[in-house]
Order: sequence, then structure tokens, then C-alpha cells
Amino acid sequence: MTFQKNAWYVAAMASEIDDKPLGRRICGLPLAFFRGEGGQVAAVEDWCPHRGAPMSLGKVVDGKLVCGYHGLAMGCNGKAHSMPGQRVGGFPANRSYPVVERHGFIWLWPGDPDKADPALIHQPVWSGNADWAYGGGLYHIKCDYRLMVDNLMDLTHETYVHSTSIGQAEIDESPCRTRTEGDEVITSRFMENIIAPPFWQMALRANGLPDDQPVDRWQICHFTPPSHVMIEVGVALAGHGGHEAPTDKKASSLVVDFITPETETSIWYFWGMARDFRPGDAALTDSIREGQGKIFSEDLEMLERQQQNLLEWPGRNLLKLNIDTGGVQARRVIDRMIAADSAGEAEVTSA
Repeated sequence: MTFQKNAWYVAAMASEIDDKPLGRRICGLPLAFFRGEGGQVAAVEDWCPHRGAPMSLGKVVDGKLVCGYHGLAMGCNGKAHSMPGQRVGGFPANRSYPVVERHGFIWLWPGDPDKADPALIHQPVWSGNADWAYGGGLYHIKCDYRLMVDNLMDLTHETYVHSTSIGQAEIDESPCRTRTEGDEVITSRFMENIIAPPFWQMALRANGLPDDQPVDRWQICHFTPPSHVMIEVGVALAGHGGHEAPTDKKASSLVVDFITPETETSIWYFWGMARDFRPGDAALTDSIREGQGKIFSEDLEMLERQQQNLLEWPGRNLLKLNIDTGGVQARRVIDRMIAADSAGEAEVTSA
């Protein structure tokens, strides 16, 4: 197993689960998500105990998940409730999983349900804050989730993969610093007195600032387990304090990356950007979402082809350079969490 089980993962955007069930594999588990009585989201194994059909191909009736094959109805707890002309009281119950709807997402705990504390769910600074706006989307990518973590913790690739939007030579030329604070890994890079790349020129204009003057730019990447990366990004008119510049002298945002393993070699990538300027401008939110979506789509082919190469040559080692420090440290945290999971399972088994 290459991912942590005792952790909260984003399984879906809340808007994805409406009056129909949603089938989705998370951490190798085939699951059916649906809204039960009162609209509360539930997650059960995507398996009908009658003939093994996927429950996600059914429908929701009166808060019950109804199999689309022979009509078996299942409750949020995974227990068969009824079936036309049949007795189902003795049917084995499906496993159900802890789920929480919060911050516009559906969070799933795939591990020991007794350890599923909702207080451990990531608390975004922008959620419920009227001074912030958020827009994002979802990509399915055929790669190991750790490759995406590597990608986001080393932004030197922007110079090459995103050369027409956020990339620029100064990223390569500016040193980055990495530190670890408990389970959080932080990589930061600061660029001074440069010209903003096209995406940030647009952001400056959107904030009423000139786009042709030198700026100070920053990128501060925060990895937290199991696989979340939040990146403080922005530009400020040069000479006004950079990252600490007053809001009327900069355009800054928080890049949101919730990376959820589907399998060992595929992920659900929930991406977005939160900003603290002009939060009420819905058109600007849509424009930034569109621009950011195009930027992130540029990573897809590279990551999927990288994964193919790693499967093609499994015996080859990856080189570790200074720019890889953030990803290397993040992987050490991931490995530690997985080891803790395994130790806990071993204790339960031996008991």
C-alpha cells in the first residue's frame, strides 16, 4: 500500500452528488456515494449483495440507494433495507465509510472508522470567509499521487511546462528553501525586481495595478498529509515588501491542491485558486478558473507519460537534486504516515 488510509481525503465536490448516486474509486476502494434522508451524504461499497452489480448504477429513492439491476434498496449504513418480493433481513451488510460534507467538498475516511475525527479535516483560510473568493475544478490523471506532490513542491517545471502563462527564467535562477515543521513541509522561493509573466499581468490588471512595472514574486508551497498542497503565490509592485506588501500594491492568491489517490497509478485532482481581492467579482472568478484550468491541464500529459516511463523501467532510480528537496521531504512524511497505519493494523491483528 502506497497511501495512508487513516486520513481525510477529498472524494468529490459537493455539487457532484445530487439526486443520483456517484461511483468513484478512492484509495483502491470502489465506492457508491449518495444522499440519504435529509440530504446527508453516505458512502458504501459499490456492490449489491444480491448479484454483485454496482450500486452506483442505481438510483436514490426516499433516502435509500436502490440497485439498478433488481431493485434492492440499501440504507446509509450499508444494510439491505428491502427488495421487491424478497426478504433481505439476512443479507450481509456492505461496509460503510465515514464521510463529511465541508468547505464545498465531500471528505472520506477510508481507514479505521473509530479514528475518523472530523476535527482533523483541513481548514482552508478561504472557506466561509466573505473576504475571499474560490473557484476550481477536477481532473482525473493517470499517475501515482506522489508524482503530483513532487510536481507541486518543485515549481521550477513552470519555466518549461507553463512557459506561456506562469513560467519565467527567474524561477530557475532563484534559490528555493525547504523546511519541515512537524508533518508539514514548506518550500519557498522569492524573486525580486522582475517582470510578471502573462497570468500575473492579468491578475495585476484585475486588481487595478499596472502590469508593465517590475514586481517581486513569491511561491510558498505547503505540503500536509495525506496529500494536500497549498501554495501561496503572488506578485507585488517592486519595493513595497513583496509577500508582505499591502493589499493595494499586490495581487496574491492561494493555489489549492487536494490530491486523492484512485489507484496506485491514478488520481482525482481537485484544483482551485482562492484570492483575497475583488471577492465579489464572479466574472473574475470564472476568468481565473478558466486560466488556471488551462495551466493545470498542461501538466497532465507530462505526468501521465512520466508514469508510463516509470512502469516501463521499474528498476531505474530517480535522481534527487536540490530542487527536489520539497518533494523528497514530503515523501518522507508520507512514508512515516503509512508506516504508522501499518503499525496500527498490526496491533489490532495481534490483539
